[in-house]
Amino acid sequence: METNLKRTPLFDEYAKYGGKTIDFGGWELPVQFSSIKEEHDAVRHRAGLFDVSHMGEIFVEGNDSLNYLQKLLSNDISKIQIGAAQYNAMCYENGGVVDDLIVYKLEDNRYLLCVNAANIEKDFDWMLSHSEGEVTITNKSSEFAQIALQGPLAEEVLQTLTNENLSEIKPFKFRDQVDVSGNKVLVSRSGYTGEDGFELYGAPEAIVDLWNKILDAGKEQGVVPAGLGARDTLRFEAGLPLYGQELSKDITPLEAGIGFAVKLQKESDFIGKEALTEQKESGLPRKIVGVEMIDKGIPRHGYKVFKDGVEIGEITTGTQLPSTKRNVGYALVNSNFTELETELEIEIRNKKLKSKVVATPFYKRSK
Repeated sequence: METNLKRTPLFDEYAKYGGKTIDFGGWELPVQFSSIKEEHDAVRHRAGLFDVSHMGEIFVEGNDSLNYLQKLLSNDISKIQIGAAQYNAMCYENGGVVDDLIVYKLEDNRYLLCVNAANIEKDFDWMLSHSEGEVTITNKSSEFAQIALQGPLAEEVLQTLTNENLSEIKPFKFRDQVDVSGNKVLVSRSGYTGEDGFELYGAPEAIVDLWNKILDAGKEQGVVPAGLGARDTLRFEAGLPLYGQELSKDITPLEAGIGFAVKLQKESDFIGKEALTEQKESGLPRKIVGVEMIDKGIPRHGYKVFKDGVEIGEITTGTQLPSTKRNVGYALVNSNFTELETELEIEIRNKKLKSKVVATPFYKRSK
């Protein structure tokens, strides 16, 4: 069957492991290999391997790259050491979000930005349109593939394939040009699941080779390939926002609860700083909170939220948690109704069903 969907370099490997693909933002990607629940459990207790090659890689280089990134991004880029990574929001003037991304400092005046797949072109155009000074911005997404090994056994399994001491790579740190089973890759201790783990960036052929080698190396410990379904339930359970749901051009980083990545006190004026400062000072009109169903039903993205019959917001993400079977969601609601245990109604199939505000995240790893 003819398809216009983009495919990652790992596409041909999916079928070997029983991958079922779907259209995800214009990419043909695996939603699951065995089942979402099995893959979710594997990552929480052992490890799972994800193809995240659809993510984008944009390089920023040149003598003015620090000043440029300070203007472009919400966090304080001057605080990143070489070999470290930092989470950021790239905002519009009104405080809404262009994208959320990770910045890697490769060396002085040379940075790698990992951006969301559906936003690659939009981000690149935005970055070029705000370029100033001696800066070179290059979209190298097509030259990279990326996989993420996530879970408590991630280090043990990956260590069997490299002489690099992985225990020395701390969270949000990375090493470039690491030899992993004969392939030179960037190894970052990071991920999107709430577990320990690594993200590996490299040439497509290197990453395809490592996909199979990692699954072989971890086979006896129960390491499995994992798809987008488990990636979503894992990140949701751990309270990690998804662009297009918890973050968007209409939802600011402060409303989304990622204020830790917004440094309003940094000297540089970044795009959106004025709007975000005003929002913080005058009080957030709405916030994202956790909700749990009291009545039977599952809150889904886009469902309306009410208080005493008055609409006060909507669900950004919701599901039944694979591990505990709780029917929960994140809701962006009027700030007056965000106290824990506040009862709200969620409209599911034209019925207003009872729910309550609960603590988040829904999962925290114990160590």
